[in-house]
Amino acid sequence: MQTSTRDDIGAALGNPRTYADRQGYHAILAQLRREDPLYWAHPEGFRPFWVATKHADIVEIERQPDVFLSGPRLELFSIEQEHKIKEATGRDAAVGKTMLHMDGAEHRAYRGMSQAWFLPKNLKHIEARVDVLAKEYVDKLAEAGGEADFVKLVSELLPLSVILIMLGLPASEAGELLRLTRNFNGRAELPVPEGSTREELIVKGAQEIFDYFGAVYDARLKNPTDDVASVIAHAKVDGVPISRANALSYYLLLGLAGHDSSNGAISGGLLALIHNPGELEKLKARPDLTNSAAEEILRWVTPVNNFMRTAARDYELRGKVIKAGDGILLPFGSANRDEEVFEEPFRFNVERNPNPHVAFGYGAHMCLGHYLARVELRAFFRELIPRLNHVELAGEPAMLPVVTGNQLIRLPIRFDVQG
Repeated sequence: MQTSTRDDIGAALGNPRTYADRQGYHAILAQLRREDPLYWAHPEGFRPFWVATKHADIVEIERQPDVFLSGPRLELFSIEQEHKIKEATGRDAAVGKTMLHMDGAEHRAYRGMSQAWFLPKNLKHIEARVDVLAKEYVDKLAEAGGEADFVKLVSELLPLSVILIMLGLPASEAGELLRLTRNFNGRAELPVPEGSTREELIVKGAQEIFDYFGAVYDARLKNPTDDVASVIAHAKVDGVPISRANALSYYLLLGLAGHDSSNGAISGGLLALIHNPGELEKLKARPDLTNSAAEEILRWVTPVNNFMRTAARDYELRGKVIKAGDGILLPFGSANRDEEVFEEPFRFNVERNPNPHVAFGYGAHMCLGHYLARVELRAFFRELIPRLNHVELAGEPAMLPVVTGNQLIRLPIRFDVQG
């Protein structure tokens, strides 16, 4: 691929608006896979970085967490954003590290705190409650009068209800937690008050959620219950209790990551079925395809667009040398459209098998809640599909323009759901 002084591809990958145009986004990645699968990006205003677009390369990188570090540069920000976020976070002692920013023994210790809680055998008691929630939200569709914004009525609320169960909080807390989540997740589109910056809004949004979770932490520290919030509140590393800041950041990660990925998968999955009515009919005729359909939804949507890694030492890949300190962008959506791995990768196929997608990442940093996310996705569509007589778009869907996450913020639909 010919490169010039001006790096239009790198600039596009650093522009949040690119990610709201899914067709254009995937066209850029397909071009890179064909012409320069390990691309050196040098857009103006950004520290240069590699872009690894092939499935095999992303898996190779993710298999070596000691060589490719998560912490130094997790997300693709401009130089100005990096400086402002660092300054704003440094002023706030309540902001701790999340597992996503940890490496090595520290990451293993923090992941191990709640890993057992998320094992399938330990989530059996939650699966039944998720089934009940799935029915409740399909009932809401049936009662909605045939037209609604699916995101606001269902996809952002169902995962939120599951998070409340995880944290041991009552359903009555849904409204407040939704407000905080919307405020934090919508930071890319919130108006910036005069005298402030968008980076300060990011920190402010996080601080509001920290304040909320702080009350949960204090309550669980005093009176532990049977929930993951209590596990984290009483967690220790090398016999020493974890800091309050890191505990609250752990809550933030579990809450927001769990909400965003499931919200994106459920709403994106329904949109995929609307755009592919033949696959919807196939799923209606064969309920046994629900599990494979859920995996195809995860591949197709890929709720997390990308994360970055930083090379701890020089490493050769595809005949090029990634030098120590270089950043590497891992676009998981590109891996999930890799023509060498997936037959007809741009076709949504509910029967796809095998389906080695990396929608939850891969290796040591694979999403801790991937099993629970699958439980939610399967439960919802297992309940919806037999009751869905008809569904179509009732307006233009809208994506949240952010670099890291893939999430619909509006999905107006017209439908007929049996009561």
